[in-house]
Amino acid sequence: MTIAEANTPVATGIKVIIAKKGFKNLHVAEKAGFTPQKLSDMFNGRRLIKACDIPRFAHVLGVKTDDIYAAGKEGGD
Repeated sequence: MTIAEANTPVATGIKVIIAKKGFKNLHVAEKAGFTPQKLSDMFNGRRLIKACDIPRFAHVLGVKTDDIYAAGKEGGD
């Protein structure tokens, strides 16, 4: 399994929620403690999204971690 394949459900969920809430990637990256480049790398399969990163994104996005997974499943279909 590649990094991109491992990241896809979570990355898709994060992207879907960012779009629904009208946030900017820059804002989300900085509030979650990442550089915009690191977030881009996560979205594009160049950097692994670790399990400990997901609650950070959930907090910034104002959702539960389960919501990220659910959005990833919906967005990936």
